[in-house]
Amino acid sequence: MTEDLIDSGVRDGRGRLVTLTAITDDNWRAVADVVPRDDQRDFVAPSAARYLLLSLREGEWHSLGIRADEDVVGHVMWAYDPEDGAHWIGGLVVDAARQGEGLGRAAMTVLLRWLTAKPGFVRARLSYQSENVAARKLYAGLGFVELDLVEGDEVVAELVP
Repeated sequence: MTEDLIDSGVRDGRGRLVTLTAITDDNWRAVADVVPRDDQRDFVAPSAARYLLLSLREGEWHSLGIRADEDVVGHVMWAYDPEDGAHWIGGLVVDAARQGEGLGRAAMTVLLRWLTAKPGFVRARLSYQSENVAARKLYAGLGFVELDLVEGDEVVAELVP
């Protein structure tokens, strides 16, 4: 099995190596089965399967699986928007059974290191509902600053290295 891995040596709170991996015939089901906690369903899709379909059908987003050592534990996706010159991040879901282990922060760290190393990278943007205190805290801790900009009903935050 050959999978493209994005690895920057980041470990979660339990010491597991966190990598991002391409979606393949071998892992797509494990990624699609990732589900958030029930109390998070107002903020993210009920399963990562919805984000995988967005990536496949709309062609703008690129889905990645999140792995802790060899186990699939989540999903994240990214896109480039030539209109604003930003790399957008969305669809971050860590499986309910794996939350509280530092996986979301570790996965975002890996993704940001990879994105910021891309030629021509200028900024990363993402959006979240203002009531999503956990997301707001996570992204602020990674250096994202909220903009005076709204995407749908979500606050837009930006990271400029």
